[in-house]
Amino acid sequence: MGRSIKRFRKILIANRGEIACRIIWTCKEMGIRTVAIHSEADRDALHVRFADEAVCIGPAPSVQSYLNIPAVISAAEITNVDAIHPGYGFLAESSQFAEICEACNIKFIGPRPEVIRLMGDKVEARRAMQEAGLPVLPGSPEPVRSEEEALAIARQIGFPVMLKAAAGGGGRGMRVVRRAEELGAALQTASSEAAAAFKNGDIYIERYIERPRHVEIQILADEHGNCVHLGERDCTVQRRHQKLIEEAPSPALTPELRQRMGRAAVEACKRVGYSNAGTVEFLLDEDGSFYFMEMNTRIQVEHPVTEMVTLADIVRNQIRIAEGEELGFAQDDVIIVGHAIECRINAEDPVTFAPSPGTIVACNLPGGPGVRVDTAIYPGYVVPPYYDSLIAKVIVHARTRELAIARMRRALEAMVIEGIKTTIPLHLRIMDDPQFRSGDFSTKFMEQFMAREQAKLAAV
Repeated sequence: MGRSIKRFRKILIANRGEIACRIIWTCKEMGIRTVAIHSEADRDALHVRFADEAVCIGPAPSVQSYLNIPAVISAAEITNVDAIHPGYGFLAESSQFAEICEACNIKFIGPRPEVIRLMGDKVEARRAMQEAGLPVLPGSPEPVRSEEEALAIARQIGFPVMLKAAAGGGGRGMRVVRRAEELGAALQTASSEAAAAFKNGDIYIERYIERPRHVEIQILADEHGNCVHLGERDCTVQRRHQKLIEEAPSPALTPELRQRMGRAAVEACKRVGYSNAGTVEFLLDEDGSFYFMEMNTRIQVEHPVTEMVTLADIVRNQIRIAEGEELGFAQDDVIIVGHAIECRINAEDPVTFAPSPGTIVACNLPGGPGVRVDTAIYPGYVVPPYYDSLIAKVIVHARTRELAIARMRRALEAMVIEGIKTTIPLHLRIMDDPQFRSGDFSTKFMEQFMAREQAKLAAV
């Protein structure tokens, strides 16, 4: 017997910035009322203005506001919401938060707490996905407990190796080690960094691939056992393991490889009982081999590129799944049309990448055919120094990758943000870069690109 469908009347959005606005837009289309939570620093934020209700939950630091579970739950209970959408970041992948929502009879729009917990432990996730049939890189089955153990495993799988935090991602607690004599210091540094970021210093080891691409599969799974993928996103353009540009489909995938990766991701999600939206991330080797890296149990920053090429509304699907609905479509119904590219616009110096908070004096957002901008900025908005520097996402869609690059270039040229520094000039230079335009690059792209930029400056 299937689960009953309970339509949501009101949803609290446990987030801020562009993703909070993004969720509000879909809720408005669905006739669902919204509650925005905000810190004192975000009192004048756009998501606060556009939500039906707003609750201040604490001071500017996120640990006292957006990460303060009792404050978030109190806001949900005071406003009598049916569900909470966590967005990405903050509490989105907190199994504890999901459990507390469940205990308070508030629907958490995401997977079950035990699945979040499983996928949040990188070692356990690796083991579970391996058992589910996904290929994984050779590495340590458990976090390493000593330098001696780490050295033995590294010698067994062969240098170079990657040290990775067991409890987190985003580049923190990660180190590439090429020689045995570097291992001890790297292990200590990675563990300290992981402990500071995730309150867990456990480190595991896996083989390091020299020139991989970072390709992820977008999953949608309902609570009735149905699961489909919406194709892949290529997130290879990164700086210090932080994504800068994403595109769909990947220039590196053949139709046959896309089918294999998608099928593998769907089967693995079914095996672990996954529900709602999620992303299975892979490293793709030059020979076409792919390896499970991690799973994100939430909506991704880069979800718009998938929406552009499939016409899916991933947030709408998340809400409908949480209400108890079946997906309503099968894998054969998913059709990928054209090419989409997303550039993340950060409030940062485009050369040094130093944060650039402050007041936006003036701004112009691009439009025209095939252009979408997800943002929460406006003239007079003060970009606070307390949170992630992402202030906008420019997404374009066109018939081919070549046309999408031209469209992105046009959109970036029309985008004006005055008063603070942004990464718009950096993205414009990347759009003109021959290697990027060729589609043939690896996760080392930004290192190589920056080296080319330095060489140009030196030649002047």
